[in-house]
Amino acid sequence: MKFCPQCAAPLGRKIPPGDHLQRLVCDLCETILYENPKIVAGCIVEWEDSVLLCRRAIDPRMGFWTFPAGFMELGEGTEEAACRETLEEAQAIVQACQLYAVVSMPHIGQVYMVFRGQLAAPDYRPGPESLEVDLFVHDRIPWDSLAFPVIRDVLARYVSDARTGVFPLYVASLGPSK
Repeated sequence: MKFCPQCAAPLGRKIPPGDHLQRLVCDLCETILYENPKIVAGCIVEWEDSVLLCRRAIDPRMGFWTFPAGFMELGEGTEEAACRETLEEAQAIVQACQLYAVVSMPHIGQVYMVFRGQLAAPDYRPGPESLEVDLFVHDRIPWDSLAFPVIRDVLARYVSDARTGVFPLYVASLGPSK
């Protein structure tokens, strides 16, 4: 952002009085603009011994697989966002959602909040952001074709937890891939 949303004057970076971090500050009216992480809400959708994955029809990583996930919208809760993303991307309805993972990614300013939810019925099809949608038993997950490292990390933890049937809340922080 280059210009103040209040008065349209140029923005500069400085540490405002009483703060300790550099912020975008209007050179004229001194409005402070806070840049905060984005929340990505997602859902590991379960059906019997399988999980529902979507092959992305959009960039980034078009053609790669992911569980339904996307940025929260203003005015919605995290669980609501995860269910909405599942409906948008897989035309599927989930129920009994429980928070499963919170993964911070400070290097890109995102926090993933991933829920586990039960597919209400084996009814799903690609939404506008998906090329295809399918159920995968755990040993058939397309590990080499997953869209993002965070998806791989959370799914690997999920598959490990599914073996024991115990799903503790997973909290992690991931850095850039090497």
